[in-house]
Amino acid sequence: MSDHVRLRPVAAKDLDLLERLFEDPVEAGEFGFFGHRNPGALRRQWAEQGFLSPQGGRLAVVGEDDRFVGEVQWHEVMQGPASPCWNIGISLLTAERGKGYGTRAQRLLVEYLFAHTRVNRIEAGTEVVNTAEQRALERAGFTREGVVRGACFRAGAWRDMVLYSVLRAEVAVTL
Repeated sequence: MSDHVRLRPVAAKDLDLLERLFEDPVEAGEFGFFGHRNPGALRRQWAEQGFLSPQGGRLAVVGEDDRFVGEVQWHEVMQGPASPCWNIGISLLTAERGKGYGTRAQRLLVEYLFAHTRVNRIEAGTEVVNTAEQRALERAGFTREGVVRGACFRAGAWRDMVLYSVLRAEVAVTL
């Protein structure tokens, strides 16, 4: 795991690279492109709320010298009528993948969310063929729960996902 990773709010200087992660099929990579979206939507969301709200958010993943390498995000999902949890995701620039940033960033996000919100559960899903992300989640402390069949539509097909979770009692918050 890379020790030179930290999370911070997304800044105006990050927006060009952040847009590339979502609008450029090559930069988004095999598991990250879900079709073209509303141009400028990310900038409008950033201008309105800075990507942070009570229902979820997005933080920049930065390496040494505050260099943007990707982003982590979370949104609220319900696991029962009164049991919210967070579902998290990550996107890294193509050139930054495979360097341990994903594992460390996801662990930092888990610690941040347990330190600053009241949820008991954080979950993440990834396609069954995305073994690199499965390894990153496991190294970040997540437990594989099972396969969610036909849960993700990408590139013209429904795909099975692997669901992972981590519980508050399993994490020592060090922030």
